[in-house]
Amino acid sequence: MCATAADDPATSPDGRTTGVDAALQAAIDLGYERRDRGNMGPTIAYFRELLEQHPDEAVVVYEVAGAYDTAGEEQTALGYYERALSIGLSGDVLRRCLCQYASTLRWLGGFDESLAALERAQREFPDSDAVRVFRALTLNDAGMTDAAVAELLAVIVDHDDTDLGRWRDGLRGLAGWLADGRPD
Repeated sequence: MCATAADDPATSPDGRTTGVDAALQAAIDLGYERRDRGNMGPTIAYFRELLEQHPDEAVVVYEVAGAYDTAGEEQTALGYYERALSIGLSGDVLRRCLCQYASTLRWLGGFDESLAALERAQREFPDSDAVRVFRALTLNDAGMTDAAVAELLAVIVDHDDTDLGRWRDGLRGLAGWLADGRPD
C-alpha cells in the first residue's frame, strides 16, 4: 500500500475509510468526478495512468477494473478484479470489489464462481444488504428464481423502516419456504 504509518487513511466522499493515503484518495475521487458513463474511455485512461504510478496498489487496480466494467468490457475487468483481490483489499473496498467481481462473473455466465465470490463476501460482511442483493441477482440469472426472491424478501423484512407491518413475519416465512425449495 502507498499509505505509511504516518499517513492517516483517507475517506471516500461517502465517508468510508479506503485504506489509502489522502493524496491517492483525492486522485481516485477526481477520476470519479470526471467520469462520464456514456464515454468511459477517458476514465479508463485516467485510472490506468494512476495505476502506472501505483502499480502494486490494490485499490487502484480495483478502480481500473470498475472503469472497464462500467464501459461494458467485463472480460478485461475480470482480470483486474482478480489481480486486486490477489494483491489484497480490506474493509469496504473488499466488499465492493467482491460484489462487482461477482456481478462481472454473472454477466459472463460464471454463476458458480459468482456465488462463490458472494459466499466469501457474506462470510466477511454478514450484515451487507448489497452482498445479498448481488447474490439475488446471480441466483435469478442462474435460474434459481425462488432463491433470488427469498433473498430479496429477507433483505426487505430485515429492515424496520418499511411499512410491511403485520406482513413482515409472513413474508419472512415465505422467504424461508422459497429458500428451502418450496417444500410441501
